[in-house]
Amino acid sequence: MAIVEAIVLQAMQIYWFICIIYIFMSWLPNARESNFGQTISKIVEPYFAPFRQIIPPLGMIDLSPLVAIFALRFAMDGVRYLFSFFA
Repeated sequence: MAIVEAIVLQAMQIYWFICIIYIFMSWLPNARESNFGQTISKIVEPYFAPFRQIIPPLGMIDLSPLVAIFALRFAMDGVRYLFSFFA
């Protein structure tokens, strides 16, 4: 069971890093229009979309990716907690 936990947590950690990269790409001009940026966008935007519907942007600042990152971290903690019962 520890192997399943490690795989799930590793996948979530990789997705978290991809989300962080996507957020930092917004600071670079035309970074999201590149092939790399479009590929990451296809991976991350479906996860960010529900948060964008709930949390409106504050002027030029979009806080929904920040909330999505925290939600992913809480989910990772929840997975650790759930697998602790099987240890």
